[in-house]
Amino acid sequence: MALHWYIESREKLFVVVADGHVALEEAQQMLDALVDFGAMGYRKLFDGILAETRMTSYELLTLGVRIRALHAGDAPLGPVAVVLPHDKRPPLMRLMGIMAAARRPLRIFNDLESARKWLGLPVDMAGAT
Repeated sequence: MALHWYIESREKLFVVVADGHVALEEAQQMLDALVDFGAMGYRKLFDGILAETRMTSYELLTLGVRIRALHAGDAPLGPVAVVLPHDKRPPLMRLMGIMAAARRPLRIFNDLESARKWLGLPVDMAGAT
């Protein structure tokens, strides 16, 4: 699996690290975990520095529709920091647009340190996600 995530309930934090080719099924499983744990209101950090994907446009749109449906409720949504190098952004821009439409802060970063700082997380931890 290319997606790894963990939930810090005390910190109200959901962290996802992508390492390799991310498939639609994995992304759906990650969203299931987010919902099942009740972490929609948590701060979210997506580290996509090492991510790749072979998802088709249709699969990305399917994922976007699922994300949009998660935004439809009245529950508060926590901020999302996405770390993606510039060269990996073009195929994901429609998905980022769907995520940006929600009523919560979202920012895309080039580096993990800036994303962590924006979310109010420690940035001085060597090797920490």
